Amino acid sequence: MNGDRAAHAASFGPAAQTYERGRPSYPAAALDWLLPAGDPRVVDLGAGTGKLTRQIRDRGLRVTAVDPSEGMLAQLRTSVPGVTASQGSAEHIPLPDGSADVVLVAQAWHWVDPRRAAPEVARVLSPGGRLGLLWNVRDERCDWVRRLGEVMGNQERDRDTTVGAPFGPVRTARFEWTDVVGPERLIDMVASRSSVILLQPDERAALLSEVRKLMATHPDLVGRTEFRLPYVTECARADLPA
Repeated sequence: MNGDRAAHAASFGPAAQTYERGRPSYPAAALDWLLPAGDPRVVDLGAGTGKLTRQIRDRGLRVTAVDPSEGMLAQLRTSVPGVTASQGSAEHIPLPDGSADVVLVAQAWHWVDPRRAAPEVARVLSPGGRLGLLWNVRDERCDWVRRLGEVMGNQERDRDTTVGAPFGPVRTARFEWTDVVGPERLIDMVASRSSVILLQPDERAALLSEVRKLMATHPDLVGRTEFRLPYVTECARADLPA
């Protein structure tokens, strides 16, 4: 990972509470597609504050959370108490060989080096185990959402789902859904982006002021206390040989 990407990847810890308040969860249909049948042992890799961890736990599945940021893990332990959580990365997972059946990576595969991460994920998986990737992507076919991306300087784009050996072919799927957010949660969502976290305080304040101006002027938002924010959850999965 180059220096700029590393700085972005490391930026989330100090903003853990903002991330927890602002970021959405994931649609059930996406998890249905990513998770195999039965009672798999799941690792939430790059777990952040536990958005996905909570959903896996609530399905009655055994889940272990791993994240490189101790700040994010501290928030996860508060948000999802009782779940095993350890500091680690996709390139160095602190788990024994063959100790999981599925590794899920939400909003994080673009931060890793697949050439190093894929063999390390394979190491902790059982034969026939699965790697699943997912991202919530704002649906910018909606005018106000497209304008929000312009204000943020962070228009959405397709994610790289490269995995590589020793995994088999990558399959992909997309799931459209809508989150309902209020003004302050929308501000937190924007403020939790790495590109915004790394701004100077005056630049960050100016950008968030532009988001508030958008809420106060766009015809789809003005006067509303809740907004429908459309997403597309992009998913990919690849399995090990049995």
